[in-house]
Amino acid sequence: MTALYTWDSEIPKDLKDPVLIVALDGWIDAGYGAAAAVGHLKAQIRTNRLITFDIDEFIDQRARRPVMRLINGVNESLKWPRLQIRHGRDSVGQDILVMTGPEPDFRWHGFVAAVMEISARLNVRLCVGFGAFPAPAPHTRTVTLGSTATTSELAERVGFVEASFEIPAGMQAALERGFADVGKPAVGIWARVPHYVATMPYPAASAAVLDCLTRLTGLVIDTHELHASGQNAIAQIDQLVANNPEHLEMVRNLEAQVDAESAQRGGARTADESFDTRNLPTGDELAAELEKYLREQ
Repeated sequence: MTALYTWDSEIPKDLKDPVLIVALDGWIDAGYGAAAAVGHLKAQIRTNRLITFDIDEFIDQRARRPVMRLINGVNESLKWPRLQIRHGRDSVGQDILVMTGPEPDFRWHGFVAAVMEISARLNVRLCVGFGAFPAPAPHTRTVTLGSTATTSELAERVGFVEASFEIPAGMQAALERGFADVGKPAVGIWARVPHYVATMPYPAASAAVLDCLTRLTGLVIDTHELHASGQNAIAQIDQLVANNPEHLEMVRNLEAQVDAESAQRGGARTADESFDTRNLPTGDELAAELEKYLREQ
């Protein structure tokens, strides 16, 4: 199994029950919610490369080509994609592992088995995946979240869609099943991004994901900068919407829809009182938005 990855540094002797964060490129990330969240996280903490996976085993190089540095006709270097796990600590010394890089193209079962092997050796206490999907939600309301989890307790703490439906899965879902099979908890935190801004940065989604991470794990992550960026982005969207009567009507209809759903549910909350899940879409609406987004990508 170790042939699929290499240890780039020794395991810290004082490593204690780390949380594993998964944010891989190549799958659903509306509004760059997951990418910006992990980028902000890595800017907050100092990380060192701990493990590198063999990209020749997992990545289609013709689909994710290396980048050549060409100077005056001379091939100076190639920058290859990296799939790795880095280690860091938050401001109070809690251990964090961050897995980043392209989502594997090949050997998904082998990759999951490798991550399970690594997680067992490092005694990972919880795996948390980041994601963001387009949804029929207005930008004028607080970002709400959906979960993909190994237990109902974790799903309730994040929030979930009260429905049963089938959608294409990414590596994050495969890892969740891997953790479930070995009796370890895992959860995906998915931000609902207004479908009409899904292809532009939406920092409010990233802030919501990281705020949920801190509630679930007790990790200390400062999200004030992301929240400020989110407010600025929303103000810009307000201006764009105000100049188009059709867009303005669409937002008002979405507001009426989520407010009606909130009233119908009587303000019910999940087990995590700090999280509002009252205006989640139906399963059919969610599946339709995801399918549309994937076709456009």
